[in-house]
Amino acid sequence: MNRTAALHYAAIASLIALIFLCLGWELWLAPLRPGGSALVFKVLPLLLPLPGILRGKRYTYQWASMLILLYLTEGVVRAMSDKGPSAALAGAEIALTAVFFFSTIFYARLSRAGKAA
Repeated sequence: MNRTAALHYAAIASLIALIFLCLGWELWLAPLRPGGSALVFKVLPLLLPLPGILRGKRYTYQWASMLILLYLTEGVVRAMSDKGPSAALAGAEIALTAVFFFSTIFYARLSRAGKAA
């Protein structure tokens, strides 16, 4: 497997894992309110780049690398302000967003025109 393919699969895996993490976090694991919270809707922006990431569209990788920084910010804020399971979930969010960010920027760099994919 070449580096571009490895980055592609890392981006897919981290994005899908982040989607499931956010759903579980806000519905069952540590919601702000018992029974779930409206913060579950934070998953919707993550669904926008999913088709392009799955297809390996370079442009999607470029803009998704900026979108994911919002989730990194949320993870850092909640890791520092929340207690218990929510803080641990925020740490997982930070890790997944970091993997996604770096895999997307390096994938976009390696897949530019004139370079072997």
